[in-house]
Amino acid sequence: MIRWYVIRTKARKEFQVEHLFGQAGFTVYNPKYLQDGAIRPFFPGYLFLKFRYPEQYRTVIYTRGVQKVVGNSSGPISIEAEIIRCLKAREKNGLIELMKYGEEPQPGDEIMVMEGPLKGLRGLFYRNLSDKERVMILLNYVAYQGSLTIEKSKIKKVGRGQGQARHG
Repeated sequence: MIRWYVIRTKARKEFQVEHLFGQAGFTVYNPKYLQDGAIRPFFPGYLFLKFRYPEQYRTVIYTRGVQKVVGNSSGPISIEAEIIRCLKAREKNGLIELMKYGEEPQPGDEIMVMEGPLKGLRGLFYRNLSDKERVMILLNYVAYQGSLTIEKSKIKKVGRGQGQARHG
């Protein structure tokens, strides 16, 4: 059965690996965003690939620029197609749109979830996520298939928080 998997690439080889898999006829997805005028991978060092395991596994891992397929001792861990659909839904002109509900929230600002099953939920904005933190959330999701993260594009700043943001 063909499923989506997370591919770990060698350092700064996301675009090369994306190109090679595309030319080989694979369905590959490398989410990108614009930062300081440059197009960057949303998950540095990782991309998504749809392939048939175990039949195509050797072809995948021996592709130039690939470090490994994310998994555990039992083998690669597939991810739900819904993850890809959610990421693609955040794109505008092929790039992930980071903010679409107005002003960028700052630590301590009150925010409200604007989309999805948690719509209407309010809370305090703690901090922006770095590239490494986005990657960690991705890997935690793949490993546990249970982490929940609210995309920044689905929240809206609604006020200034009282005091410092609480975190656990």
